[in-house]
Amino acid sequence: MQERQLNVMADQTPSAAPWEPAPDRMTALAEAAREACARGVAPVHKWHPERCGRLNLVIRADGSWIYEGSAIRRPALVKLFSTVLRRDPDGYVLVTPAEKLDITVEDAPFLAVELASDGEGPQRRIRFRTNVDEVVDVGPEHALRFEEAADGGFKPYVHVRSDLWALVARSAVYDLVDLADERDGRLGVWSGGVFFPMAEASA
Repeated sequence: MQERQLNVMADQTPSAAPWEPAPDRMTALAEAAREACARGVAPVHKWHPERCGRLNLVIRADGSWIYEGSAIRRPALVKLFSTVLRRDPDGYVLVTPAEKLDITVEDAPFLAVELASDGEGPQRRIRFRTNVDEVVDVGPEHALRFEEAADGGFKPYVHVRSDLWALVARSAVYDLVDLADERDGRLGVWSGGVFFPMAEASA
C-alpha cells in the first residue's frame, strides 16, 4: 500500500496586533471552558444557559481568531475556545453551562491545514488535521463537500463535528486535486469507501 503524506500549513498573516488575556469576560470564558472540558469532550449540545450576549470575536477565513480587533496568537487558547464552539440555527456561539455568546465567523470556523493520503481508489483514506489539532478521517462520518468559489473554482470543506466544518487551506487544495479520480463522468476523490464528487469531468 502506497503512503503519501503532505504537511501543508496555512498562511496566517493577520494584520491585527497580538492580544494577551485581560481580567475580563474572555478570561472568565476560558476558565469556564477549562472546567467544562476537564472530563473530556465538552457536551455543548446539552447546554442552554439563560445568560446570553455577544462577544466581539471574529474567526477569519484564514483561521485566525480576532478579539476586540487584536489577534489571539496563543494556539492553546484558540484550541480551548474551539472546544466550546457551537453552531445554532441563527449563527455561531461560544457556550458554557453558564453563558452563551454570539460570535462572527467569516467562512468556516476551522481550517484544514494538513493532509495525509494512504491507499488508492475506493481503498484510499484521506486524513486532515485542522488548525486546532483535530484529526478528521474523511468518509461516511466526515464528508467532503465542494462549493463554487468567487473566482469560478471551488472551495472544499471537510466535516469536523456536529455542524462544524473546516475550509481546506488553499495550499492543500492542490494536493487534494492531485488525488482526483473520475467516476461516472465526474471528477472527485475517494476516501473511506465513499466517492466525493468535485465537478463534471472535461469532455
